[in-house]
Amino acid sequence: MGTAEFYRVVEGFDEVLDSLVIDTTALGPSTSDGELWCFLVLAPHSDLEALKPKLKAALRTELSPRHVPDRYFVVADIPRTLSGKKCEVPVKRILAGVAPEKAVSRDALGNPAALDTFVSLAATL
Repeated sequence: MGTAEFYRVVEGFDEVLDSLVIDTTALGPSTSDGELWCFLVLAPHSDLEALKPKLKAALRTELSPRHVPDRYFVVADIPRTLSGKKCEVPVKRILAGVAPEKAVSRDALGNPAALDTFVSLAATL
């Protein structure tokens, strides 16, 4: 899956300020194989439930049905490196149970507190 194309579609919506997509394959027994999870930073006063049908339709039409996420999460921030790159692999590793300090160096992040949401979610998987 090309994440750049995914982000182009999702972040084309005024309601979406930032996003991160994670393929949950191999995260463990508590997740279904092959699910896509979409983490969204929403603009103020945006409603995820109202936005989801529009996102799903756009992704299905502009990319493919396989690009439509199975689950959506609203988060405050998407972790990024100091150079601004989204931290897809470290987040996937954290969700798979890897200790955050082994998944990524917080010193390499422009917004290290953004990892906290994903660490908390991993504790529930």
